[in-house]
Amino acid sequence: MTLENFAIQVCGWTVGLPLEFLLIAALLSGSYKRFPFVFFYAVANLVTTIIEIPAYTDWFKRRDEAAAGVHAARIYWYNEWVLQVLVFAVVISLIYQATTGARLRRVVRSGLIAGAILFAGVSFFVHYGPPPMKYGYWMTPWTRDLNFGAAVLDLALWGKLIASRERDRRLLLISGALGMQFTGEAIGEAIRDLSIAKTVQSLSLTGSVVTMLADLACLYVWWRTFRPARAAYGQK
Repeated sequence: MTLENFAIQVCGWTVGLPLEFLLIAALLSGSYKRFPFVFFYAVANLVTTIIEIPAYTDWFKRRDEAAAGVHAARIYWYNEWVLQVLVFAVVISLIYQATTGARLRRVVRSGLIAGAILFAGVSFFVHYGPPPMKYGYWMTPWTRDLNFGAAVLDLALWGKLIASRERDRRLLLISGALGMQFTGEAIGEAIRDLSIAKTVQSLSLTGSVVTMLADLACLYVWWRTFRPARAAYGQK
């Protein structure tokens, strides 16, 4: 790991970890009951970040040793699998809430779930490369496709919420923040994919920064959405 990559990671941890703790604390004030999958995702995001810190730090300290890099990459991609599954669950759960009073809601919900699973499976089949191919060479485009698919689902959710007569402000903010994250991650992964093809380090760094900023933006909006009202603290 280069100094530039590690510096980006440290910046992400410095800002992201406090936001993750604040988000979980805000959800524990009561919102976790209505949004359990958002809570599970927030907890998993915190846990995976904590797991990655020692692995990435060790990789930076021993950056000349290939084993440290392989270990860190394996942890990163395992964590990414977990988070991708949970974020899909978050989107589907939000759509489930948004379609509570809709006609044919069972058909809509079943179709969305089946479509999401089918899209993920087809994309996996297209991009998967068996060993000795490294995880990053096929996981990067697969993750990019999953983010794009999740972004499409989130856009459909956003359209449904906007068109609704009784707008749920929280659902709008949650889905809007997810839209920022999905779009930023898709762009970041696309840039990283280009850097792999052309081995341009600056492009890889740019993709990492775009992805990090998108994730932090989502965390910030979610925290602002779920934090208790000032009146709860006795403030005017």
